[in-house]
Amino acid sequence: MNTQTAPSPPLGGQAAVVGKLSTLDRFLPVWIIAAMAAGLLLGASIPALNTALEAVKIGEVSLPIAVGLLVMMYPVLAKVRYDQAHRVIGDRTLMITSLVLNWVLAPAFMFALAWIFLPDLPDYRTGLIIVGLARCIAMVMIWNDLACGDREAAAVLVAMNSVFQVIAFGALGWFYLQLLPSWLGLPATSADFSFWAITASVLVFLGIPLLAGFLTRSIGETAKGRDWYESTFLPKLGPWALYGLLFTITLLFALQGGTITSRPLDVVRIALPLLVYFLAVFGAGMLIGKWLDLGYAKTTTLAFTAAGNNFELAIAVAIGTFGVTSGQALAGVVGPLIEVPVLVALVYVALWARKRHFGPAAVSL
Repeated sequence: MNTQTAPSPPLGGQAAVVGKLSTLDRFLPVWIIAAMAAGLLLGASIPALNTALEAVKIGEVSLPIAVGLLVMMYPVLAKVRYDQAHRVIGDRTLMITSLVLNWVLAPAFMFALAWIFLPDLPDYRTGLIIVGLARCIAMVMIWNDLACGDREAAAVLVAMNSVFQVIAFGALGWFYLQLLPSWLGLPATSADFSFWAITASVLVFLGIPLLAGFLTRSIGETAKGRDWYESTFLPKLGPWALYGLLFTITLLFALQGGTITSRPLDVVRIALPLLVYFLAVFGAGMLIGKWLDLGYAKTTTLAFTAAGNNFELAIAVAIGTFGVTSGQALAGVVGPLIEVPVLVALVYVALWARKRHFGPAAVSL
């Protein structure tokens, strides 16, 4: 994420934008790959680490991973100008389009991909469908910030996804795993989803950092003014989001590394539909936003909030319903393995599209 809060640089192409990033930001793909490798190495070399990470949990998520997620989310949400939220809520085109993409088109597309790519592997297929139902409420803030998307729009859309996640996840799970397959003459999957587990996940991983970010900005601006808050405080706080991201990725891959490395061919089969999903949904979001003339910042936010998935929730639901060693859980773990590097790459695609397809107006983000 761009830890600087100054206005966007003059339009000069992807290289100019990336050149303004800090060294930490500019080499983010390298750090992420290193974090994945470190996690796999830790998991393989310290067998007891898995037990230690699983010893204390928040819901079904390891406490150290939960801490990493909170550290990752807090700085991004502290950057949001909450007094601008009304501007986003009043944009009915953006709100309705995001709802349709997130809760109608994306889950249906993942359902189709799961059956096309994994017709003979019902456990992995079910896991993929669960991933498609878990709309992103966490890491999308990182990708959106890196791509110079609309922070206020991202915060509002993520909050809206969270509310719908609590309300709709169980019902959509029943629809896509039981009702729709029976209508199509396909085998159905029986699964029970805990409303309270989903509610707790949303409250912890979004509610806590959202409240902390709001209070930090309110208190900071009141005490020192907006100029000090955005030019002095935020640049010091900003890098902690990436530290939290890298810490989370390392622990996640340490926790699930044995499963990943022991089933490489299965991982490849799960990865293919995920790759198609992320690329297609992001592309659809960018094209629809461009067609609706939302402007670069909101179009980028629309695309990332639609393409990203809440793999923490997907993994928690899969483990809680089917077990930690299940194929469904493995599919959930493969999610971030594919999502993280692909969405990082799509940040650069968005920055390229900023110059190529949105014109000079895209400078004022």
